[in-house]
Amino acid sequence: MIKQLDISEVYSKVHLPAKVVMAVTRKPDGQFNLITLEWFMRTSIQPPMFAISVGHTRYSHDCLEDYRYFNLVFPSIQQKELLSLCGTNSGRDIDKFTAGGVEFLPGKLAKLPVLKEAAACLECEVVTQVKSGDHTIYVGQVYYSWRNDDKQLYYYPQK
Repeated sequence: MIKQLDISEVYSKVHLPAKVVMAVTRKPDGQFNLITLEWFMRTSIQPPMFAISVGHTRYSHDCLEDYRYFNLVFPSIQQKELLSLCGTNSGRDIDKFTAGGVEFLPGKLAKLPVLKEAAACLECEVVTQVKSGDHTIYVGQVYYSWRNDDKQLYYYPQK
């Protein structure tokens, strides 16, 4: 029997397992930042676009307001610890690339890092954004896409 419940009770049943992603942003000082995100989606096939939702209090929100590019990273199983590091620490306080031992190559669009251990990576330019409560939804047009056939996509929670 279906019943009406508080949103938190309903969402707790339906949100796992979930795909998680990371977004690479550029800090105002030119260094790079990573954020772990669960809220993302494809928004257009032609041109290819993806949206990410970032909380207003997050450092990556400041970064995206300053520099209008991000790389959407679909992590591999091998990046589980990096996901945790990036989801529990602020780029205001640490360099996540150094702390996580991240290996990367420079992307083609805005030279943001393409993570070598990722299952896939999409290089995006922010083309529009929408304020959504305590988050901003950034829609990015994909210009370059990368796939690593040697890596398996990570889902949360990993079994």
